[in-house]
Amino acid sequence: VQLQVSGGGLAQAGDSLRLSCAASGRTFSSYATGWFRQAPGKEREFVAGTNWGGGLTFYADSVKDRFTISKDNAKNTVDLQMNSLKPEDTAVYYCAVKRNRFTSVTTGVKDYDYWGQGTLVTVSS
Repeated sequence: VQLQVSGGGLAQAGDSLRLSCAASGRTFSSYATGWFRQAPGKEREFVAGTNWGGGLTFYADSVKDRFTISKDNAKNTVDLQMNSLKPEDTAVYYCAVKRNRFTSVTTGVKDYDYWGQGTLVTVSS
């Protein structure tokens, strides 16, 4: 399973960015998927996730109402739309998927088995 993350970059506070995670060797439609981030000097943390069917989503409080996770089964991608970006959103963002099919979203880093390479998002004030 390989996950390819794209879409990071430099933004100003209040801007929007969209991250995309494309999978090979796995169909997202059957697996719970999450987005995580890791800021310098901090532990990796959960940002957003969706269950295997995509109908159930969950967000960290820090990004609720600003970020949206979505699955595109036709393209086999999971996207993270990030609006109203803040400097504290600066981090390397990773997508991750679980090994087992038909599971729900959870927030633990250790709950996910396959990880993308990460993409840097830098938000300036």
